[in-house]
Amino acid sequence: MKAPKVLEHIKPAHINCGSEDIAPIVVMPGDPLRAKYIAENFLSEAKLVSDTRNMFAYTGTYKGVRLTVMGSGMGMPSMSIYAFELFYFFGVEKIIRVGTCGGLDPKLNIPDIILADSSYNEGNFAYAYNGDPTHLVLPSKELNKNIIATSKELGTHITTGTVMTTENFDFYSNHEAILNRVPKNIKIIAGEMEAFALFHIADSFDKQASCILTVVDSKFSETFMSQEDREKSLNESITLALESIIK
Repeated sequence: MKAPKVLEHIKPAHINCGSEDIAPIVVMPGDPLRAKYIAENFLSEAKLVSDTRNMFAYTGTYKGVRLTVMGSGMGMPSMSIYAFELFYFFGVEKIIRVGTCGGLDPKLNIPDIILADSSYNEGNFAYAYNGDPTHLVLPSKELNKNIIATSKELGTHITTGTVMTTENFDFYSNHEAILNRVPKNIKIIAGEMEAFALFHIADSFDKQASCILTVVDSKFSETFMSQEDREKSLNESITLALESIIK
């Protein structure tokens, strides 16, 4: 199903810049401060192009390729706003989410890197967005293939699998009850809060989207990555996203 129609006079309400200020490829962390960190430490000539609601968007170059890095905020509603506006109003072609997740597979350790090859959500986001009753969505095959190839070039180990996109922070909920409701033919390896919305909206526009995640906590461990590390110490996954999206 395609993207919902928008009234012709509507302009983007959450990204305040000209269409030329956003590059056609976007790396998208959840935390706007992580977007700032990426811009300051990985991009050349990075310029803050939008800061509405402190959701920072920077455009610069990485290895000579123009790109934008922008925060998405937490959860599907926030992701859906920014992803929709980027695809619809700014003509973005590719988005790679680079975020964090909770490990739900005993084989995963902190800080392993995951590439989502599908996302499961038990709610009605897709139906509310465009009448699609699906609960399982896929990323771009082409972009995922590129990320896998790039990970091998960089020597970066990644695990692929299905992530569960929850509508609240899963460790602050009836965690086991949620997992027990997942269909038995779907093996969930991690939990996060944005990928389903990104994949579904990208598909509605026939655009490309992928999701790279770093495990920062786990159902099987009492260790948690600190808030400071979550903001600034995901360099391996950030590099993988940047190297992949420019190819």
